[in-house]
Amino acid sequence: MLISNPKSGILIPIPQYPLYTATLAAHKGVGIPYHLNEEADWATSAPDIESAIRQALADGIEPKALVIINPGNPTGALLDEATMSQVVRLCEQHNLVLLADEVYQSNLHARATHPFTSFKKVVRALGSPVPLVSFHSISKGVTGECGRRGGYFECANITEDVIALMYKMVSVGLCPPLGGQVGVDCMVRSPKPADASYALWKAETDATHAALAQRTKTMAARLNALPGVSCVDSPGALYLFPRIHLSAKAIEAARKAGKQPDTLYALELLDNTGICVVPGSGFGQKEGQYHYRLTCLCPGVEEYVGALERFHHEFTERYESI
Repeated sequence: MLISNPKSGILIPIPQYPLYTATLAAHKGVGIPYHLNEEADWATSAPDIESAIRQALADGIEPKALVIINPGNPTGALLDEATMSQVVRLCEQHNLVLLADEVYQSNLHARATHPFTSFKKVVRALGSPVPLVSFHSISKGVTGECGRRGGYFECANITEDVIALMYKMVSVGLCPPLGGQVGVDCMVRSPKPADASYALWKAETDATHAALAQRTKTMAARLNALPGVSCVDSPGALYLFPRIHLSAKAIEAARKAGKQPDTLYALELLDNTGICVVPGSGFGQKEGQYHYRLTCLCPGVEEYVGALERFHHEFTERYESI
Protein backbone atom coordinates (compact mmCIF):
# COMPACT_ATOMS: atom_id res chain seq x y z
CA MET A 1 0.00 0.00 0.00
CA LEU A 2 2.90 2.33 0.69
CA ILE A 3 4.50 1.69 -2.69
CA SER A 4 2.53 4.06 -4.89
CA ASN A 5 5.15 4.30 -7.65
CA PRO A 6 8.61 2.87 -8.53
CA LYS A 7 10.27 5.73 -6.64
CA SER A 8 8.63 4.81 -3.31
CA GLY A 9 11.29 3.80 -0.79
CA ILE A 10 11.31 1.83 2.46
CA LEU A 11 14.19 2.22 4.92
CA ILE A 12 15.62 -1.19 5.87
CA PRO A 13 18.35 -2.07 8.39
CA ILE A 14 21.49 -3.75 7.08
CA PRO A 15 22.03 -6.57 7.87
CA GLN A 16 18.34 -7.27 7.32
CA TYR A 17 15.70 -9.96 7.09
CA PRO A 18 15.88 -10.72 3.32
CA LEU A 19 12.12 -10.92 2.75
CA TYR A 20 11.91 -7.14 3.09
CA THR A 21 13.97 -6.51 -0.03
CA ALA A 22 12.29 -9.46 -1.77
CA THR A 23 8.83 -8.02 -1.06
CA LEU A 24 9.91 -4.59 -2.26
CA ALA A 25 11.25 -6.11 -5.47
CA ALA A 26 7.98 -7.97 -6.02
CA HIS A 27 5.99 -4.74 -5.63
CA LYS A 28 8.51 -2.62 -7.55
CA GLY A 29 9.52 -0.44 -4.62
CA VAL A 30 13.00 0.66 -3.53
CA GLY A 31 14.89 -0.49 -0.47
CA ILE A 32 16.77 2.31 1.29
CA PRO A 33 19.55 0.69 3.36
CA TYR A 34 20.84 2.04 6.65
CA HIS A 35 23.70 0.22 8.37
CA LEU A 36 23.68 -1.00 11.95
CA ASN A 37 26.86 -0.41 13.97
CA GLU A 38 28.62 -3.72 14.68
CA GLU A 39 31.27 -2.03 16.83
CA ALA A 40 28.47 -0.80 19.13
CA ASP A 41 26.80 -4.24 19.40
CA TRP A 42 24.79 -3.70 16.20
CA ALA A 43 23.21 -0.51 17.51
CA THR A 44 20.68 1.51 15.52
CA SER A 45 21.79 5.09 14.90
CA ALA A 46 19.28 7.86 14.21
CA PRO A 47 21.96 10.00 12.47
CA ASP A 48 22.76 7.08 10.14
CA ILE A 49 19.06 6.75 9.28
CA GLU A 50 18.92 10.50 8.68
CA SER A 51 21.91 10.23 6.35
CA ALA A 52 20.20 7.41 4.41
CA ILE A 53 17.07 9.56 4.04
CA ARG A 54 19.08 12.49 2.68
CA GLN A 55 20.84 10.21 0.18
CA ALA A 56 17.53 8.72 -0.96
CA LEU A 57 16.02 12.16 -1.53
CA ALA A 58 19.11 13.22 -3.48
CA ASP A 59 18.63 10.11 -5.65
CA GLY A 60 15.00 11.01 -6.34
CA ILE A 61 13.55 8.35 -4.02
CA GLU A 62 10.62 9.22 -1.74
CA PRO A 63 11.01 7.55 1.70
CA LYS A 64 7.62 6.23 2.81
CA ALA A 65 8.37 4.05 5.83
CA LEU A 66 11.06 2.91 8.23
CA VAL A 67 11.54 -0.74 9.20
CA ILE A 68 12.96 -1.49 12.64
CA ILE A 69 13.63 -5.14 13.60
CA ASN A 70 13.68 -5.29 17.40
CA PRO A 71 15.14 -7.62 18.64
CA GLY A 72 17.17 -7.82 15.47
CA ASN A 73 17.32 -10.51 12.82
CA PRO A 74 20.05 -11.59 12.15
CA THR A 75 21.93 -9.62 14.82
CA GLY A 76 19.85 -10.17 17.97
CA ALA A 77 20.41 -6.52 18.96
CA LEU A 78 17.87 -4.76 21.18
CA LEU A 79 17.03 -1.04 21.05
CA ASP A 80 17.00 1.05 24.22
CA GLU A 81 14.17 3.50 24.89
CA ALA A 82 16.29 6.58 24.19
CA THR A 83 17.11 5.34 20.69
CA MET A 84 13.49 4.34 20.12
CA SER A 85 12.37 7.87 21.02
CA GLN A 86 14.86 9.30 18.53
CA VAL A 87 13.53 6.97 15.85
CA VAL A 88 9.92 8.04 16.51
CA ARG A 89 10.85 11.74 16.30
CA LEU A 90 12.72 11.04 13.06
CA CYS A 91 9.58 9.44 11.61
CA GLU A 92 7.57 12.51 12.65
CA GLN A 93 10.08 14.82 11.00
CA HIS A 94 10.11 12.95 7.69
CA ASN A 95 6.47 11.82 7.61
CA LEU A 96 7.36 8.11 7.73
CA VAL A 97 5.22 5.15 8.70
CA LEU A 98 7.03 3.15 11.39
CA LEU A 99 7.06 -0.59 10.68
CA ALA A 100 8.07 -2.28 13.95
CA ASP A 101 9.06 -5.91 13.41
CA GLU A 102 8.88 -7.14 17.01
CA VAL A 103 8.43 -10.86 16.44
CA TYR A 104 11.37 -11.82 18.70
CA GLN A 105 10.16 -9.84 21.71
CA SER A 106 9.79 -12.97 23.86
CA ASN A 107 13.32 -14.16 23.07
CA LEU A 108 15.41 -12.16 25.54
CA HIS A 109 18.67 -13.51 26.97
CA ALA A 110 19.55 -10.64 29.33
CA ARG A 111 16.23 -9.38 30.65
CA ALA A 112 17.74 -7.54 33.63
CA THR A 113 20.03 -5.36 31.50
CA HIS A 114 18.22 -5.50 28.14
CA PRO A 115 14.43 -5.45 28.64
CA PHE A 116 12.09 -5.29 25.67
CA THR A 117 10.05 -2.13 25.14
CA SER A 118 7.42 -1.98 22.42
CA PHE A 119 7.33 0.89 19.96
CA LYS A 120 3.64 1.29 20.75
CA LYS A 121 4.55 2.13 24.36
CA VAL A 122 7.13 4.70 23.21
CA VAL A 123 4.77 6.27 20.66
CA ARG A 124 2.06 6.56 23.32
CA ALA A 125 4.46 7.96 25.93
CA LEU A 126 5.66 10.63 23.52
CA GLY A 127 2.11 11.47 22.43
CA SER A 128 3.36 10.98 18.89
CA PRO A 129 1.04 10.98 15.85
CA VAL A 130 3.41 8.66 13.93
CA PRO A 131 1.52 5.92 12.05
CA LEU A 132 2.75 2.65 13.55
CA VAL A 133 2.38 -0.96 12.40
CA SER A 134 3.60 -3.52 14.96
CA PHE A 135 4.28 -7.12 13.88
CA HIS A 136 4.25 -10.20 16.12
CA SER A 137 4.34 -13.94 15.45
CA ILE A 138 3.95 -17.28 17.19
CA SER A 139 6.78 -18.67 15.07
CA LYS A 140 9.61 -16.90 16.90
CA GLY A 141 8.79 -17.42 20.55
CA VAL A 142 7.74 -20.55 22.43
CA THR A 143 4.18 -20.90 21.12
CA GLY A 144 4.93 -22.01 17.57
CA GLU A 145 8.70 -22.58 17.78
CA CYS A 146 9.33 -22.05 14.06
CA GLY A 147 7.14 -24.98 13.00
CA ARG A 148 3.63 -23.60 13.38
CA ARG A 149 2.87 -20.36 11.55
CA GLY A 150 0.64 -17.52 12.68
CA GLY A 151 0.94 -13.83 13.36
CA TYR A 152 -0.66 -10.43 13.25
CA PHE A 153 0.03 -6.75 12.82
CA GLU A 154 -1.51 -4.02 14.93
CA CYS A 155 -2.12 -0.51 13.63
CA ALA A 156 -1.81 2.64 15.75
CA ASN A 157 -2.44 6.22 14.62
CA ILE A 158 -3.86 4.94 11.32
CA THR A 159 -7.29 6.14 10.20
CA GLU A 160 -10.28 3.82 9.94
CA ASP A 161 -10.67 4.30 6.19
CA VAL A 162 -7.09 3.11 5.62
CA ILE A 163 -7.63 0.11 7.93
CA ALA A 164 -10.83 -0.73 6.04
CA LEU A 165 -8.82 -0.76 2.80
CA MET A 166 -6.26 -3.09 4.42
CA TYR A 167 -9.06 -5.53 5.32
CA LYS A 168 -10.37 -5.36 1.77
CA MET A 169 -6.95 -6.09 0.26
CA VAL A 170 -6.02 -9.01 2.51
CA SER A 171 -9.49 -10.55 2.34
CA VAL A 172 -8.95 -11.32 -1.34
CA GLY A 173 -6.39 -14.01 -0.57
CA LEU A 174 -6.69 -14.59 3.17
CA CYS A 175 -6.80 -18.25 4.23
CA PRO A 176 -5.09 -18.64 7.61
CA PRO A 177 -4.68 -22.24 8.84
CA LEU A 178 -6.69 -23.16 11.91
CA GLY A 179 -3.57 -24.20 13.81
CA GLY A 180 -2.03 -20.76 13.24
CA GLN A 181 -5.16 -19.01 14.47
CA VAL A 182 -5.21 -21.13 17.63
CA GLY A 183 -1.52 -20.41 18.17
CA VAL A 184 -2.02 -16.65 17.90
CA ASP A 185 -4.90 -16.83 20.38
CA CYS A 186 -2.70 -18.78 22.81
CA MET A 187 0.06 -16.19 22.44
CA VAL A 188 -2.03 -13.07 22.99
CA ARG A 189 -4.07 -14.70 25.79
CA SER A 190 -1.41 -16.68 27.63
CA PRO A 191 -2.29 -18.15 31.06
CA LYS A 192 -2.65 -15.74 33.98
CA PRO A 193 -1.44 -16.46 37.55
CA ALA A 194 -4.98 -17.38 38.66
CA ASP A 195 -5.35 -20.04 35.93
CA ALA A 196 -4.77 -23.71 36.72
CA SER A 197 -2.40 -24.07 33.76
CA TYR A 198 -0.23 -21.07 34.70
CA ALA A 199 2.36 -22.92 36.82
CA LEU A 200 3.11 -25.46 34.08
CA TRP A 201 3.13 -22.80 31.34
CA LYS A 202 5.49 -20.59 33.37
CA ALA A 203 7.85 -23.45 34.16
CA GLU A 204 8.03 -24.58 30.54
CA THR A 205 8.53 -21.13 29.03
CA ASP A 206 11.09 -20.11 31.68
CA ALA A 207 13.05 -23.31 31.05
CA THR A 208 13.07 -22.70 27.30
CA HIS A 209 14.23 -19.10 27.68
CA ALA A 210 16.92 -20.06 30.21
CA ALA A 211 18.25 -22.78 27.89
CA LEU A 212 18.37 -20.40 24.91
CA ALA A 213 20.14 -17.74 26.97
CA GLN A 214 22.77 -20.21 28.16
CA ARG A 215 23.35 -21.61 24.68
CA THR A 216 23.71 -18.11 23.25
CA LYS A 217 26.22 -17.10 25.94
CA THR A 218 28.25 -20.30 25.48
CA MET A 219 28.29 -20.07 21.71
CA ALA A 220 29.26 -16.37 21.67
CA ALA A 221 32.14 -16.97 24.10
CA ARG A 222 33.47 -19.97 22.16
CA LEU A 223 33.19 -18.17 18.81
CA ASN A 224 35.02 -15.12 20.16
CA ALA A 225 37.85 -17.41 21.27
CA LEU A 226 38.46 -18.59 17.70
CA PRO A 227 41.20 -16.90 15.66
CA GLY A 228 39.79 -14.48 13.11
CA VAL A 229 36.25 -14.51 14.54
CA SER A 230 34.43 -11.75 16.41
CA CYS A 231 30.89 -12.16 17.66
CA VAL A 232 28.50 -9.81 19.44
CA ASP A 233 26.78 -11.65 22.31
CA SER A 234 23.21 -10.87 21.29
CA PRO A 235 20.71 -9.96 24.05
CA GLY A 236 17.71 -11.14 22.02
CA ALA A 237 16.24 -13.21 19.17
CA LEU A 238 17.48 -16.69 18.25
CA TYR A 239 20.71 -15.95 16.43
CA LEU A 240 24.33 -14.95 16.52
CA PHE A 241 25.94 -13.12 13.58
CA PRO A 242 29.71 -13.64 13.90
CA ARG A 243 32.15 -11.83 11.67
CA ILE A 244 34.83 -13.97 10.03
CA HIS A 245 38.11 -12.56 8.72
CA LEU A 246 39.08 -14.47 5.58
CA SER A 247 42.46 -14.64 3.88
CA ALA A 248 43.20 -13.51 0.35
CA LYS A 249 43.59 -17.19 -0.54
CA ALA A 250 40.08 -18.03 0.66
CA ILE A 251 38.63 -14.99 -1.10
CA GLU A 252 40.36 -15.97 -4.33
CA ALA A 253 39.08 -19.56 -4.03
CA ALA A 254 35.54 -18.19 -3.65
CA ARG A 255 35.98 -15.94 -6.69
CA LYS A 256 37.13 -18.88 -8.82
CA ALA A 257 34.11 -20.89 -7.64
CA GLY A 258 31.78 -17.99 -8.52
CA LYS A 259 30.68 -17.54 -4.89
CA GLN A 260 30.81 -14.92 -2.18
CA PRO A 261 33.61 -15.68 0.34
CA ASP A 262 31.22 -16.19 3.25
CA THR A 263 29.08 -18.45 1.03
CA LEU A 264 32.15 -20.61 0.37
CA TYR A 265 32.75 -20.81 4.12
CA ALA A 266 29.10 -21.71 4.80
CA LEU A 267 28.99 -24.41 2.11
CA GLU A 268 32.20 -26.02 3.30
CA LEU A 269 30.87 -25.92 6.86
CA LEU A 270 27.73 -27.71 5.71
CA ASP A 271 29.69 -30.33 3.75
CA ASN A 272 32.09 -31.02 6.62
CA THR A 273 29.78 -30.88 9.64
CA GLY A 274 26.16 -30.92 8.48
CA ILE A 275 25.67 -27.54 10.18
CA CYS A 276 23.66 -25.13 8.05
CA VAL A 277 24.33 -21.41 8.51
CA VAL A 278 23.29 -18.48 6.31
CA PRO A 279 26.08 -16.37 4.76
CA GLY A 280 26.13 -12.72 5.75
CA SER A 281 25.98 -11.75 2.08
CA GLY A 282 22.37 -12.95 2.15
CA PHE A 283 21.48 -10.28 4.73
CA GLY A 284 23.64 -7.41 3.51
CA GLN A 285 26.91 -6.27 5.05
CA LYS A 286 29.59 -3.66 4.53
CA GLU A 287 31.93 -4.09 1.58
CA GLY A 288 34.87 -6.32 2.43
CA GLN A 289 33.24 -7.79 5.56
CA TYR A 290 32.05 -11.37 5.95
CA HIS A 291 29.62 -12.91 8.42
CA TYR A 292 27.26 -15.81 8.86
CA ARG A 293 24.08 -16.27 10.88
CA LEU A 294 23.62 -19.34 13.05
CA THR A 295 20.84 -20.22 15.46
CA CYS A 296 21.16 -20.88 19.16
CA LEU A 297 18.41 -23.53 19.18
CA CYS A 298 20.42 -26.77 19.13
CA PRO A 299 20.23 -28.61 22.48
CA GLY A 300 23.60 -30.37 22.04
CA VAL A 301 25.54 -27.13 22.25
CA GLU A 302 28.88 -28.75 23.15
CA GLU A 303 28.80 -31.06 20.14
CA TYR A 304 27.50 -28.28 17.91
CA VAL A 305 30.10 -25.70 18.88
CA GLY A 306 32.86 -28.30 18.95
CA ALA A 307 32.15 -29.12 15.32
CA LEU A 308 32.18 -25.42 14.44
CA GLU A 309 35.54 -24.97 16.16
CA ARG A 310 37.16 -27.95 14.46
CA PHE A 311 35.91 -26.84 11.07
CA HIS A 312 37.13 -23.26 11.54
CA HIS A 313 40.63 -24.40 12.46
CA GLU A 314 40.73 -26.75 9.46
CA PHE A 315 39.39 -24.04 7.11
CA THR A 316 41.94 -21.56 8.46
CA GLU A 317 44.79 -24.01 7.93
CA ARG A 318 43.60 -24.98 4.46
CA TYR A 319 43.42 -21.39 3.25
CA GLU A 320 46.13 -19.97 5.54
CA SER A 321 43.39 -17.68 6.75
CA ILE A 322 44.59 -15.62 9.67
